[in-house]
Formats: sequence, structure tokens, C-alpha cells
Amino acid sequence: MVNWDAQYDVIVVGSGASGFSAAITAKNEGLKTLLIEKEAVFGGASALSGGGVWIPNNRYLVEAGVADTFEEAKAYLDSTVGDRVSDEMKNTYLHRGVEMLDYLHEVSPHMRYSYATNYSDYYPNRKGGKGRGRSIEPLLFDLKQLGEWQSIMRPPAMDTKGFVMTGQDFHKVNMIARTWEGKLRSLTLGWRLMQHLVLKKEFGALGQALIGRLALAYKELGGEIWVNCGFEDFIYENDRVTGITAQKDGQAITLQAKKGVILSSGGFSRNQAFREKYLPQPTNAEWSSSPAGQTGDIITPAEKLGAQFDLMDRVWGAPSFLDHKGRPFFLVADRGIPNMIIVDQEGNRFINEPTPYHEFIDVMYEHEKETGTIPAWLLLDKKAKQRYIFAGLFPRQDFPEAYYENQVVLSAPTIEQLAEKMDIPPNQLKATVDRFNGFAREGIDHDFHRGESAHDRYYGDPTLKNPNLDVIEEAPYYAMRVYPGDIGTKGGVVIDTEARILKTNGEPIEGVYAAGNCSASVMGESYPGPGATLGPGMTFGYIAAKHCTK
Repeated sequence: MVNWDAQYDVIVVGSGASGFSAAITAKNEGLKTLLIEKEAVFGGASALSGGGVWIPNNRYLVEAGVADTFEEAKAYLDSTVGDRVSDEMKNTYLHRGVEMLDYLHEVSPHMRYSYATNYSDYYPNRKGGKGRGRSIEPLLFDLKQLGEWQSIMRPPAMDTKGFVMTGQDFHKVNMIARTWEGKLRSLTLGWRLMQHLVLKKEFGALGQALIGRLALAYKELGGEIWVNCGFEDFIYENDRVTGITAQKDGQAITLQAKKGVILSSGGFSRNQAFREKYLPQPTNAEWSSSPAGQTGDIITPAEKLGAQFDLMDRVWGAPSFLDHKGRPFFLVADRGIPNMIIVDQEGNRFINEPTPYHEFIDVMYEHEKETGTIPAWLLLDKKAKQRYIFAGLFPRQDFPEAYYENQVVLSAPTIEQLAEKMDIPPNQLKATVDRFNGFAREGIDHDFHRGESAHDRYYGDPTLKNPNLDVIEEAPYYAMRVYPGDIGTKGGVVIDTEARILKTNGEPIEGVYAAGNCSASVMGESYPGPGATLGPGMTFGYIAAKHCTK
């Protein structure tokens, strides 16, 4: 008999979107629920994310008049994920994802989203793909509504100082120097800033809005959350998991879970030993944009239970540069601007630069075997710096002096001089830029087809013949290293359609479930659209909690 320190029906391990989805559902279903988080703040990687949720044919898309069907969505998953994931799992995701969003919509008035207008699926040209996109994002949220919980919520990676943008805002404001639409949208941001300064509003957008809304929904249900409480191991009795051991504020405790333990604790991207064991080389935990707590704590305990694992060699890729303090900056929209190319260590382009970030990393590793691409180099000119938001800096805003001092950014008056600083053959880099400029003048990228898909064009310049192509010709020229970063690992325990963890023999382990990045992704080796991490995590968190009621 275990001497329990506390007893619950459901214990949820991890406080990202997956965990909150599970905890809200369990609590709303009348189960005594505890959500634990090993770090001092809740929110996990979800709080640092773009907050997008990719679930085809959901109520918010229908309200926005975005045509979609189950059949189209299934065809798209078949064309992207393929047979790497079973039809049964893909069908479950498509059906029950819609169900999850409807459920949370009814549970709480805080669970509200808007359609991310024209934020394309990542592969719109494949069967079932949508150039108009299927992603939704949470509505802006005043974090003060959380009350005392606000102090234990993970803050954004950068202090916005009240200058808050949704994903839709950024899409417009990115062109502030190029379009009237961008200039007008900036007025909205100015009004928000005034509300922050005068009315003391503390708006959250993106992942901050998502976690804020989930947390408030859970709080208003009377939900219980413990921070500084880390999972250590399972307690296994009578052929099922009945609870866990944990460390709460440095003290060992035992927690009973009468109905089930739901794991939503993220991946192992911050565990260097696990990275070297499972991921392609070279690999470095410092390249990851995920929180420090993502250390794969459930892997060894799950192995002891005989759990099956998959996709352990995969990450949610995120091409990134490292700032002067070694912190990664995820290059998303930055790779869509026109006056920019990315080259390998011999000075050759090797990819369509706006390629979906997940695939971008795969190509980097493939190309590394032939020609060094880790790190690769991103090159842009003065015109790009004057026109577009880049690396978090507004048009005409220079790079921080520390970037130059620490060679995060290299600069030179000619391409050849820049090449010398990059240790790249000057003649080769000049030839690459000249070839690209020829394509830019024609408006067609004959080498990599840049700008031919709706996904490429989303972050491009709509005033140009090809939104993603313009000549690189104005000095000074700039270069920065690009590393194969990530926003988390995507491998973990294998689950079934009820989110139960499976043994190596295919049988479920009774009493334990998983969702999010600690489980093998239903997206397989692909990344179909913006929010294809959060959508499945929230869906299978909900499914797990529902199964605990049986």
C-alpha cells in the first residue's frame, strides 16, 4: 500500500496547451484534477509559441466562410503525413479536433479564436492543401484577468513593453514601409500601446493569449495547479499506473491518480545527452527555442513500463540565428523577404528560402552530408533592412552594436568583402548573388521556385512582381549564421486513438495517457500547417481526459 500525500482522480503533468486542454476537460467532467508543472512558471513552450491551432473544418473557419471538408483535410494529411501515421489516428485527429474546439468553446467564454486570414497551409499545392489556410489564433487577451495566476505564467521571450501584435497584425505591419495597409494596422498597435501606458492594460497575443485564455478557463472551473512540482516516476500497482512520485519545492511526494495520469510534459530538446542519443548530428540544446524544462523526464520511466517510442530522431525544425548572448531567434517571416538569400559554406543556394521551417531543417541536414550547411549563411542588403521587419527589428533600425562586436552579424561594402569575412570563396558568392539577381529581375526563380506557392508569398512583398524576389544590390551587405534550431522534439511514447500509451506489443498501459511533444506526433515526419503542434496536443489532451471519465 502506498502512503499517498494527496489523492486525485486525474493528474496532468505539464502545463502547456495540451496539459490545460486535458485539465479543463477533466475538471469540467467532474473529476478531481491537479495540473503540475516542474518549472516556476506555467505555460511551457506553448506560451512562447505563435499560438496558432491547425484543425481543419472547425467552427471558426466555418464562421469565417472558409470552405473545407473532412475529405479534403484527409486528402491533405495523406499527401503530407502519408502512411507514416495510420488512417485510424489521422481520422481520430480530424474528427475529435473539431469536437475538442466545440467542447472548449461551450465550457468557457474565454476560449475564443479567429481565423488567421490567408495564412496558407504549408504545402498548399499538394492534394487537399489550402492556400487560404486552416489556422486559427486566439483573440487578444488582457493578462490581468488571471489575477494572482499572472505572476506564475511564463512571460514572452521578449518584453514587448506594451507593443503587442497578433499574427494577423504582424502580417500587415511587416509591410509598414511598403503598403498603406501596413501603416494603418500600425495605428491599431499604437492604440494598444496607449491603453497599456494609460489604462494599464497588459495585453497578451499569440502563445501568451492562448495560455492566458486556457489558464483562466481552468481557474474559473476551480482548477488546481502546482508549479515547482516535477514528475519523477510512475507508481505501478495491480497492472496499472495508479499515481506518480514527484518533487514539490524540493520535497519528494506521492500523488494518487485514481482515473489516470495524463502526460503533456513536452519533449527532450533541452537534454543534450538525449539529443546526441536520438537526433541527427551535429546537435546542440542551445539551438532550441523551447524552455529549459524540456528535458524528457518521462522517457526513462516510460521505458521501464515497456512503452513503445517513435519519431525520436525528429524535431519541429526552426532555422535560427544566435544572438550575442547565445539565444536563438527563430527565422519565420524573415526568410520570406525579397532581398535575401541563404547559402551553404561554399556560397551556393541550396533551398527555396521560405520553405516551411520544419522541412528547412531536414534539408540542412541532408545537404550537410554533401556540402557544409551547419551553419548556413543568410545574406541581405541595405534595401531589405530599410523596407522590412527583420530579426525583430523594424525597417531602418540597425542591428544592435553587440551583434557586430560579437560577429553575430557581419557587414561589408561589397559582396566579395563580405564573402571573405564569411570565409567563403568571393567569386562563388558573387556568382550566386548575380544569378539570383537575374531571377529577381525576371520574377522567376528557376533554381528553387521561390514565390510560386501561397505559403511563400504570405510573408513576401505584395508590391513586387514576385513577392519573394528582389535584387540584392545596395551596400552595405549583411550576413548571419543560420543554425538548425527547433521549437521542440516531436518523438516520444506511441499512443492510440484514446491517447493511451502503448507497450511495445501494442497493448495499452492502463492508467496513463500522453499528448503533445512527449508523444510521437500524429503529424509523422511532416508539418502540414501553422499550429500543427498545438492542434494535436490539445486534441489528444482532451481525448485522454474524456477517456478518464469512462
